[in-house]
Amino acid sequence: MSALLQLFRSSSAFYGGNAAFIEDLYERYLKDPESIDLAWRRRFDAIHAEAANEVPHGPVRENFERLASESRTRAQARSVQRLEPAAAERQAAVLRLINTYRYRGHQMADLDPLKLRQTPKVADLAPSYHNLEDSDLDQIFHTGSLYAPDRMPLKDILALLQRIYCGPVGSEYMHITTTAEKRWVQKRLEGYQARPELEPADRRWLLTLLTAAEGLEKYLHTKYVGQKRFSLEGAEALIPMLDELIQRCGRKGGKEIVIGMAHRGRLNVLVNILGKPPQEIFAEFEGKVPMNPRQLAGDVKYHLGFASDVETPGGIVHLALGFNPSHLEIINPVIEGSVRARQRRRGDRTGEQVLPVLIHGDAAFAGQGVVAETLQLSQTRSYGTGGTVHIVINNQIGFTTSNPLDTRSTLYCTDVAKMVQAPVFHVNGDDPEAVIFVTRMALDYRNQFGKDVVIDLVCYRRLGHNEADEPAVTQPMMYKKIRERPTARAIYADRLIDDGVLTRDDAVRMIEEYRGAIEQGVVVARPVLCGLEKSYRADWHRCHGNDWRAAADTTIPREQLAGQAERMLRLPEDFELHSRVAKIWAERRKMAQGDQLANWGFAENLAYATLLDAGFPVRLSGQDAARGTFFHRHAKVHCQQTGREHTPLQHLRSDADAPQGPFVAIDSILSEAAVLGYEYGFATAEPNALTVWEAQFGDFANGAQVVIDQFITSAGTKWGLDCGLTMLLPHGLEGQGAEHSSARMERFLQLCAEHNIQVCVPTTPAQMFHLLRRQMLRDFRRPLVVMTPKSLLRHRLAVSSLEELADGGFQVVIPETDPIDPAGVERVVFCSGKVYYDLIEARHARGLTNVAIIRIEQLYPFPKDAFLAAIARYQDTEEVIWCQEEPQNQGAWDQIKHRFHHLIEQGKQPYYVGRSASAAPAVGHRSVHVAQQEQLVDEALTGRINPKMNRRIPPQQPIDEPVAED
Repeated sequence: MSALLQLFRSSSAFYGGNAAFIEDLYERYLKDPESIDLAWRRRFDAIHAEAANEVPHGPVRENFERLASESRTRAQARSVQRLEPAAAERQAAVLRLINTYRYRGHQMADLDPLKLRQTPKVADLAPSYHNLEDSDLDQIFHTGSLYAPDRMPLKDILALLQRIYCGPVGSEYMHITTTAEKRWVQKRLEGYQARPELEPADRRWLLTLLTAAEGLEKYLHTKYVGQKRFSLEGAEALIPMLDELIQRCGRKGGKEIVIGMAHRGRLNVLVNILGKPPQEIFAEFEGKVPMNPRQLAGDVKYHLGFASDVETPGGIVHLALGFNPSHLEIINPVIEGSVRARQRRRGDRTGEQVLPVLIHGDAAFAGQGVVAETLQLSQTRSYGTGGTVHIVINNQIGFTTSNPLDTRSTLYCTDVAKMVQAPVFHVNGDDPEAVIFVTRMALDYRNQFGKDVVIDLVCYRRLGHNEADEPAVTQPMMYKKIRERPTARAIYADRLIDDGVLTRDDAVRMIEEYRGAIEQGVVVARPVLCGLEKSYRADWHRCHGNDWRAAADTTIPREQLAGQAERMLRLPEDFELHSRVAKIWAERRKMAQGDQLANWGFAENLAYATLLDAGFPVRLSGQDAARGTFFHRHAKVHCQQTGREHTPLQHLRSDADAPQGPFVAIDSILSEAAVLGYEYGFATAEPNALTVWEAQFGDFANGAQVVIDQFITSAGTKWGLDCGLTMLLPHGLEGQGAEHSSARMERFLQLCAEHNIQVCVPTTPAQMFHLLRRQMLRDFRRPLVVMTPKSLLRHRLAVSSLEELADGGFQVVIPETDPIDPAGVERVVFCSGKVYYDLIEARHARGLTNVAIIRIEQLYPFPKDAFLAAIARYQDTEEVIWCQEEPQNQGAWDQIKHRFHHLIEQGKQPYYVGRSASAAPAVGHRSVHVAQQEQLVDEALTGRINPKMNRRIPPQQPIDEPVAED
């Protein structure tokens, strides 16, 4: 027999009578391929083609096992048919019992290190439930599809099932509807009996990692007493799990791993996995960290990210740990977006090169909605990342004051993952070898099927929620057991000593060596590689040191613009548009030729076309982004005869031309938090792509407020992160009720400081065109928040010429555009947004020439110079008014009025004209809305004030410091 077959026969847990038959055929094939049947010869040819230079643990072994299983199943079926009825019934009962263990064995698995809860009795796991008696235990039965010898005594079948499904690994996978996936998991679980193949050296390294995990926490606990660090103690197995994940990922061709996690264990991961120098951690504890000039505020040590490069058997793997605020799971979509951008940059369409890893808490995984939202993104076309490895650090209690009965309504904290048919592998955190087994299986499943997978690391908190917490106050019984229990490292060290893998002196020496390394402050993780050429990384350096006034030439030659407009309107042959879309297309053709003024949808699409033509990628997403909520964009069109989809902006150039930038328009899932977080993550990893998220209505952004507060507006000042994300938020009070009227610009303006974001309210298509181009063409990247219109999309006055698109630029302030003599102006009205058109139409209707109207198109950073230039024309004007349609406590006024007081001349005071303060964004009756709108327009233009309206703002004291951000 060949050495290949000897190795297979000795190592395969599947060997049985049919395997011998397959082996005999294979021996004959090796000697003379023509001596066996053509069908078998083709199978062995295929196996060799797949498995060149492989040992039986590769495709050869897998194919042998598959062929043997198929043959065995057929033979068993024939055998069962020959059984007597009673025997056949017992045989069927055994097969049902096997299947029941696959479904429900996890409920009796040995998962809890603390043994806090009594193992439940699952009735249908008992042989008697299936009418099998004690006398049947010694009887031999066919094992069916169980990866085992094809005939075994029932007692041995039971023992095998209990080792596989009721040991330290509890597996949930039978909810998966795809048979190939279920059979894959069965094969891995049953073939290896839920245990890894570890050499003595591997086991010693496993203890080394546990020693590091425990050693760091003990050192910090004694040196920095009482300081928060969110210790990993009780879940030390996370460190060998991550190490195995990284090394195996690299072995299988992975190039990058992006990790998202909350607080618990973060410092341990930073030091023992990513290789952050311990002295940097110590300096953070001691408050001696020099302030990075780009991190104006900084952040606590257990929120910070880090990046490094490590060696693996397959080459270098880049590791990145994302910055994360205290909102726990909100990091999930941010990491996924970052991964998608990295995959795009590498041309990694299947996710083989870049792996997302998300580390969760048990209560947070079950309780926070963004987890479910992110899972729903996982298999969609434009958000998938080839599968995510989820690791749940399951303390069995969440925050230590909780009762698990109050933290969820499901059996497991991981049950939410079943909605995307992700397999869940529960594992006892005090059995590190079982942890290694599920880690390998989880990564291999992800790589094989491109889907999410969950590892539920069942452990405990040796300390409280943080080091100042006393958990025994609310959990006395749990913490009595914890105080009595040795650590996972001690348990495993004793196990290795008993197995003769090392001596007790060796185990003690590991502790001493790690302690010595920590005290010296040297890197204690696997060697971190330095000085590498990192061509795969995004380059942000050109954007550093600039501000919003950085030069941006957004002009474009008129002929070039017309050509791009024509190309973006081309359609395939025999492509029939919907009649309403066909009308829009006909109008756009006139706009492209200069025969009709450009509207909003045309100008916006043309802005994308010009950026794509210049090579910039454009990514546009939102719940109705492709068509546009207001039927205005039509970035994708559909053939009415065939249903075929066409995206014109993807076809601006012919195949013979140089490639354009890629364009994608995504109709997202009905989520704000996950989708906006995803797009933010994408934008932070891709400085040269225009990344746009559009809310269906502006106030939908409320559902993503955590992303806005913790990332978009503050990440720059906390962590020094740049981001060029663009948010389009439809805004405007139009008598449709309180909802969907306001994008809550006041909330964004309240968050403005230190040039962190840009808030703009463009009022013409040309302004939108140049604003989008400015976002990419200048060397400055900050999030751009745009209050986009609704009714203005088709307003007869809200139009622009091709010349304005070609030759203009974004105006932060638009001065008076009518030919009004400044000497005759008695009142200057400032405004932003849609109310301008109400004011201008009323002024034209009344023939007024004594009122100038100035639009502030960029509310932040406040354009001081442009503001002063616009008002300087009206030196003799005494009245300066701010007019807005939003209630006084909303909109822009409360956030910008100090600018007016500071910038206008002494002796003049600004007036507020608009709606009175209100708890709701808008009234619910259109008739009331119209009356209010008429009143505020009348008041702004003629001074006829409604006495019920709060019109006059008392003068304020001059602000003490200059407006530095201007």
